[in-house]
Amino acid sequence: MSSPQEHLQSLRQVNELAAFNRWCGIEVLEAGSGRVVIAMNWRPEVGQYVGFMHAGVVGALIDTACGYAAATMLGQNLLASHFSVNCLRPAVGERFTARARVVKPGRSQVFTACELFASAKGKESLVATGETLLTVVSSDTKA
Repeated sequence: MSSPQEHLQSLRQVNELAAFNRWCGIEVLEAGSGRVVIAMNWRPEVGQYVGFMHAGVVGALIDTACGYAAATMLGQNLLASHFSVNCLRPAVGERFTARARVVKPGRSQVFTACELFASAKGKESLVATGETLLTVVSSDTKA
């Protein structure tokens, strides 16, 4: 069984390998068995035409956080087979924090849930929720 520090170090290494995550500026802040917290700062490049965070980036944060939460329990050979996002209000803020947890781990599937918060002027607001179903893939699966 890995410690929270080992989970954190492992996920930070994986995060550094993902070019999209580096481009977004995604950081892994906390990790433990079945849970993770990631964050990113606002940048105009992730906005849509009226200045809100693009829903695709909202989805990417939720998907990434859920995948990392599942990885703390089942390793990194996971693939999202389905995910859903509920945009509750415009994603506007200085920093965005996604908190994900494993709802139900299994041998071949993992169910996760996430909440995404926007922070501005010291106040945090819930802007989106999401769920992800991840499938365990074998390491010999080829694209």
